[in-house]
Amino acid sequence: MCRSNDAIDKNEVITNTIAYVQNALEGEGTGHDWWHIDRVTKLTKKIAEKENANMFICIMAALLHDIADEKLNESEKIGIKKVRSWLASQSVDHEATEQIMDIITSISFKGGNGLQLNSVEAKVVQDADRLDAIGAIGIARCFVYSGATSSPIHDPFIKPREHMTKEEYRHNKSTAINHFYEKLLKLKDLMNTETGKQLAIERHRFMEMFLDEFYEEWEGRR
Repeated sequence: MCRSNDAIDKNEVITNTIAYVQNALEGEGTGHDWWHIDRVTKLTKKIAEKENANMFICIMAALLHDIADEKLNESEKIGIKKVRSWLASQSVDHEATEQIMDIITSISFKGGNGLQLNSVEAKVVQDADRLDAIGAIGIARCFVYSGATSSPIHDPFIKPREHMTKEEYRHNKSTAINHFYEKLLKLKDLMNTETGKQLAIERHRFMEMFLDEFYEEWEGRR
C-alpha cells in the first residue's frame, strides 16, 4: 500500500525520478530527450511558484510526462503503465498518483485535439511543455524531430494541414516549416496561465522573425 505523501521524502522521490527519466530517455533523438525534460521542469517550477500550484505534483508530472508519450512507446497504454509502476515503486499515494496521471494524459497537443484541463497544476505543466516547443529551442526541436521522422525542411507544394484528427497529426507526413503553422504558432494563444502567456510572447516573436528570414533565404533574396 502506498504511504501518504506526508510520509515520503519528496526530495528523494524527485531525485530518484530524475535518475529514472535520465536513464529511460538516454539516446532519445527526436527532441524529447532528458534535456527537454530538464528545461520543462525548470519552467514548471518558475510558473508553479507564481501560480501557487502544488510544486511536488507539478515537478513529478513534468519529469514523467514523456515517459508515457505514445511517440516513445509501443502504445500510450504501455507508457501510462510505466509511469504508474514507477510512482508505485516510490510509494506515492493514490491521490497524488491520480493527479500526476491526469496531467500526463491530458496535456498533449494531439493536433489541436487535446483534452480539457482539470487543475492549475495541469495548466502549469502544459504551459511549460508548450513553451519548450516555441522560441529558439522550439525551432531547434522542430528540425531535429523532422530529421528523425524523415520529413523535409520545406516544400512549397505541401500545404499546412488544418482540422486534423489526432491520428492524422501523428502519422500523416508534412514538413518542418508546416509544423510552425500546424502547431507552434498556435501555442502562444493557447497558454493557460498569466505567467505562461507572458513568457510566450518573446518566443513567439522570435519564431516569426525566423520564418521571415527563412523565406527570404529560400527565395534567394538574402
